[in-house]
Amino acid sequence: MKRHIHLLLGLLAVFALQAIAQEHYTEGPVWRVTLIKVKPAQDDAYLTSLRQNTKPLLDEQKKQGLIMDYKVFLKETSSGSQDWDIAVAVQYKNHAAMDGLTAKEEAIRDKVMGGKQKSQQVAQQRVEIREIVGSELLQEGTLK
Repeated sequence: MKRHIHLLLGLLAVFALQAIAQEHYTEGPVWRVTLIKVKPAQDDAYLTSLRQNTKPLLDEQKKQGLIMDYKVFLKETSSGSQDWDIAVAVQYKNHAAMDGLTAKEEAIRDKVMGGKQKSQQVAQQRVEIREIVGSELLQEGTLK
């Protein structure tokens, strides 16, 4: 019986927190933000790779409605040698838009890049010029 009461109280707490949050903001799109540290003297090579390889993929994903938008951010300040330089942000309509995304992205990759082998070559080249520092999933919120 105690277990049922604890479960019920837990569920009530979750719903109460959600109700409080909904009072303050409206949920918006979801952003996947990848933080990248470019290796010394490789900025041009990395930006060229983004322009030639990533941009066509993201443009096609946007055209097919898999993503809403994407942005590239160039960091102008630094808090240390391990800090990120470039952020690539991809906007999805909501969390559900990310369901089954991998298979759809792979089909677009094969169409745009000419197959998995080409994609692997690009990925290997990028390992030599950049490091992924982190990846964040962010929910956009509009204050009420």
